[in-house]
Amino acid sequence: MGLRIGVDIGGSFTDFAVLDESNGTVRSLKVFSRPDAPGREVADGMRMLGERYGIDPAEVVHFTHGTTVGVNAVVQRKGIRLGLITNRYFEDVLVLARLKTPDMYHLMSARPEPLVPRYRTFGIDGRLDAEGKELEPVDAASVREAVAGLKRTGCEGVVISLLHAYRNPEHERQVRAIIAEAAPELFVSCASEVWPIIREYERTNTAVIGGYVQPVVSNYLTSLQAALRSSGVTADLKVTKSNGGVMSAERGKTDCVQIVLSGTASGVIGAAWVAQLCDLKNVMSLDIGGTTADVALIVGGEPQYATGEYIGDHQIHIPSVSVTSIGDGGGSIARVDPFGVLKVGPESAGSTPGPACYGRGGREPTITDAFAAIGVLGQTALGYDSVRLDVAAAREAIAPLAARLGESVEAVAEAIINVSISGMYSGISRLISRFGIDPREFALMAFGGAGPMLACHLARALNMERITVPLTPGVLSALGGLIADTRNDFVAVAWCTLGDDGWESLERTRLALEQEAIGWVRAEVGAGAVPELTYTAEMRYRGQSFEIETAFDAESMRTKNIAALRDAFHQAHERLYRYRDENAVIQVVAVRVVAKVRTPRPVLTPIPDATAPAKPAATVPCWMDGAMRQMPLYRRETLRAGDRLTGPAIIAQDDTTTCVLPDFEVNVDRWGNLHIINLVAAT
Repeated sequence: MGLRIGVDIGGSFTDFAVLDESNGTVRSLKVFSRPDAPGREVADGMRMLGERYGIDPAEVVHFTHGTTVGVNAVVQRKGIRLGLITNRYFEDVLVLARLKTPDMYHLMSARPEPLVPRYRTFGIDGRLDAEGKELEPVDAASVREAVAGLKRTGCEGVVISLLHAYRNPEHERQVRAIIAEAAPELFVSCASEVWPIIREYERTNTAVIGGYVQPVVSNYLTSLQAALRSSGVTADLKVTKSNGGVMSAERGKTDCVQIVLSGTASGVIGAAWVAQLCDLKNVMSLDIGGTTADVALIVGGEPQYATGEYIGDHQIHIPSVSVTSIGDGGGSIARVDPFGVLKVGPESAGSTPGPACYGRGGREPTITDAFAAIGVLGQTALGYDSVRLDVAAAREAIAPLAARLGESVEAVAEAIINVSISGMYSGISRLISRFGIDPREFALMAFGGAGPMLACHLARALNMERITVPLTPGVLSALGGLIADTRNDFVAVAWCTLGDDGWESLERTRLALEQEAIGWVRAEVGAGAVPELTYTAEMRYRGQSFEIETAFDAESMRTKNIAALRDAFHQAHERLYRYRDENAVIQVVAVRVVAKVRTPRPVLTPIPDATAPAKPAATVPCWMDGAMRQMPLYRRETLRAGDRLTGPAIIAQDDTTTCVLPDFEVNVDRWGNLHIINLVAAT
């Protein structure tokens, strides 16, 4: 028994969640992020945990960390100077991409510049066919010529991505061996080892993203390990993964493509746990931090997964918790454009200097400043007393916009909030269309530092009936990392027909992946670990261009139950396209195995029942819906199970503030979660 700590480093704050295994209690903390000194925020947080809660670093037995270092490197294009080696005459793979216009309705829309430009891409001689059979051996002289080009263009590393290497990686391995001899100083990555899938561009781009950030992520994790050791933490560092699982930091240094989206995935895992605790089947999670608002869907208590998620302008084709960035964060900056139109974001004040009201040198108005100017913020300290808001500074930052627009500071502050909500509404509308859902059938789970402030505004716009605010919403992503399972995905191309003639290939592929999965889990967890295994196959009707991921059970494979697999695909196809063809030939393109070892969840203690109506700590003036109102201010820690509050109201706590609009009602459950009902939508 000991302490389990989860940490999430965001653009403005670094969040800590601490689980005491002896009694199931969870404690939390926020400190300012330190992009100028990576790892410093963790050392600062460990020191403050000791001062605030008496936590001894020597008692920490599990330390999990979610990071946005990889994402930031891609978005800001601050990865290493990378080269690419591919087959002769296929050097334009990244430039051509899929020839899709990012925004088909924008006349000036253009595809993003590849992370590896054409002049650092080199072709070599040698070819495999689609079955992985050698047509032409690797020409060593052409590889050495490519290495000379890599050196000439100043490359620090290289990705090798050759045709059909997903079927046979031998040529990529031969090229790597030649590079190791000719230029041992270069970092080398093989696409067949990153994610061995069909489709040349998707495989290449995924490997390039991994190679582009690998040294950056590796150096960061090494620095973080040193910071933990200096703080007295002896537990091995774990990192959260894009698929919502965790793995060791040592493995993350070499397989960093798996942790590129770790920061956003952790929040969804935490939201899914709260959804199960509250018996909520369908949930739309809303994670608003200092920079972005991220939305994900939780159906039947489980997060939704996908491949092809975007990192900035670039798609990465690995299994990930499906998260969509749809709007602005609390630090997003407001401005008036040359045409006199109020705009919000995408520029963010971040943690340095931060919003003007933080008193850290910021001068430009942000969404957080808008909430301070209308009176929602500024009544209590924020961030566990790390921030005491300067309301006058917030009003001063908004004043130039108010003067230009000819409105009061309060009116413009509320307009800033409404403009940010309109951007979120637009982004969520695209998400709704993509998944074919009705948001009115979902509960909105708001978390992050700014999520509870904006949740009622967004629910009103979307006509959503229910909002849930967890007990510690500001650190839910850290809690999600703390409870994330050890998990990994394994894939191999099978490329066979679903029938007697392809059965041997299909079963051989499944068994090989199963053994690989078990070996990975035992290396991560221990020799006696027994993982849960789930199986899917990427299948399609012959002649189709894309596959559907279809779940199946190992028993159907062991008993050669072709009919069960065939019916599973027909049902999946009909569910997506309202069509099935019982007579069509079904192709199996690839098989996937997911291995998982569950992590213990906190055992929460119910909060005391209410014995009298909740009393506000104060009544404060607040501008809302175009008028100044007197609003009750409640402290979250004083609320009890069964308490009922009516809006408008403010609920303050150490890690965030919840803004309850008029025509909303709040109910507190036995675990301390807030369930906010939109009375207009409910009628």
